[in-house]
Amino acid sequence: MIKQYWKFGWVGTVLLGLSLHLCSQQPLRPEAPLEAESGAVTAGKGFRPPALPESLTFAGEPVPLHVPDVAERLDKEILINTYSHYRTLMGLKRMQRYIPEMKRLLRENDVPEDFVYLALAESLFGHVTSPAGAAGFWQLMPETARGYGMVVNGEVDERFHVEKSTLAAIRYLKTAKERFGTWTNAAAAYNRGMGGISRALKKQGVDSYYDLYLNDETSRYMFRILALKEVLGNPQKYGFDFSEEHGYNPLPTRPLTVTTSIPDLPAFALEQGTNYKTLRYHNPWIKSYDLKVPKGKEFVLQLPK
Repeated sequence: MIKQYWKFGWVGTVLLGLSLHLCSQQPLRPEAPLEAESGAVTAGKGFRPPALPESLTFAGEPVPLHVPDVAERLDKEILINTYSHYRTLMGLKRMQRYIPEMKRLLRENDVPEDFVYLALAESLFGHVTSPAGAAGFWQLMPETARGYGMVVNGEVDERFHVEKSTLAAIRYLKTAKERFGTWTNAAAAYNRGMGGISRALKKQGVDSYYDLYLNDETSRYMFRILALKEVLGNPQKYGFDFSEEHGYNPLPTRPLTVTTSIPDLPAFALEQGTNYKTLRYHNPWIKSYDLKVPKGKEFVLQLPK
């Protein structure tokens, strides 16, 4: 029995070798050239690194792409966002829902619209909480939010209220711009803190974020924002076949002002012709089954039309 199996294995080896030899004699077809797109996937034919833009600005301020490390750091983040397909597509989908309102708030408060990409860099427009406790689109810490008059407790967390958190971020950014002179430095301070950026600028004797040696997180921060602006602002250029029908549209709602406490939100939602799940979906700042309204305060609920 052993001898017969050995014989079969030897014959199989000879046949396999002959087959491989014959296959090796077949002429190889030349590969089709890669498409001349600057961006992402080339229909299964391979990957191409996208070309850096010739020039780029943030909030009207030029990015010094002639500086080698600046160009390379931007290149890295553009590569990440070009080939991180899930994150980029999800960002594009959510932008369609939230960008119009967010840009309106920025314009009305004299803050450049490019700051929508800072919010994207922070949260990808997701109602998320970081391990450090920062939450919402703008990833505000609890004490920071309370300092801007927002309610943060076990029942209500207004860091998840898109309008209120955007207005709080605007106040921070305008203060930072006044202190540091540029919107770029203000954006860096949003990540590092005003004290951290101030100490770094003073210690290193420079006045620009792009001239600073910083911790890894803040060193990448502005380049993540710039890459999101470039890739999500020009999706077709980077290989993303995305159009309006792919995105999430703004949610049609009607406002309801509440001036007294609601002890049972599920029952209240049913009375309003909806349910608790939908109420939470439209009002992600609600965190409990009841809503206590302090004397002299009011909340505006968004209900589905």
